[in-house]
Amino acid sequence: MLMTIEFPVTIDLFGKTFLLHPFMEGLGMFIGMRYYQLLKWKDQESLGHSNSLLIVIAAGVGALIGSHLIGSLERPDELLSASNIWAYIWVNNTIIGGLAGGLIAVELMKKLMGKKESTGDLMVFPLILAIAIGRVGCFYTGVFEQTYGLPTECPFGMYLGDAYKRHPVALYEIAFLLLLFTALQCFKTRYNYHKGVLFQLFMLSYFSFRFVLDFIKPRAIILFGLSTIQITCIVVIIYYIYLLNSERFIKK
Repeated sequence: MLMTIEFPVTIDLFGKTFLLHPFMEGLGMFIGMRYYQLLKWKDQESLGHSNSLLIVIAAGVGALIGSHLIGSLERPDELLSASNIWAYIWVNNTIIGGLAGGLIAVELMKKLMGKKESTGDLMVFPLILAIAIGRVGCFYTGVFEQTYGLPTECPFGMYLGDAYKRHPVALYEIAFLLLLFTALQCFKTRYNYHKGVLFQLFMLSYFSFRFVLDFIKPRAIILFGLSTIQITCIVVIIYYIYLLNSERFIKK
């Protein structure tokens, strides 16, 4: 059935036709935020309402800037040759840049507030769910956005809107995220750990996966045979390996 999909998939609303991709991204963000609010309501927040709000705002602003900055740097030649650089930056984005930018902004905000508590654990499962829902939209866009895989003859290859069977990298990522969701839920129930470790494990796992996944996606080589996204992944991976190196996990 998947082989007969006509890409890109669109939906009709109010007499107009829209790509499914932005609709799924919006749905993912909406469900993720509702999930986060539910978890936050159940949790005894130590930072207080005002401080938590400042951190969420910082995360959102940092994610917006990082997403568009890293996304526009994926193909530097296109950026430099764009007739309107700001428009080019605005239409290019990536979740890798969003997560990295959000991380930097939150850490800066905590320093300004004089807070050292880790704040990311409650965001882990809402983030995983939001990204997975968004990737459904990526898949249904096929080759009409920069979210598809290289041609392949492997059994998983699919026609995504052109003449080649390609790696359905969006489906690979959805499968990985579901496995990661399950693995981190198991870790949460079986081990005692310091606050913030769950988020660190999520970031290390996701960025490691994306580093590998991008080898089977079209990419512009920037340095040492790696793309901008992969270089960003390496920086974040090193950072979280450093943070997790001193952690000790004890079974409950």
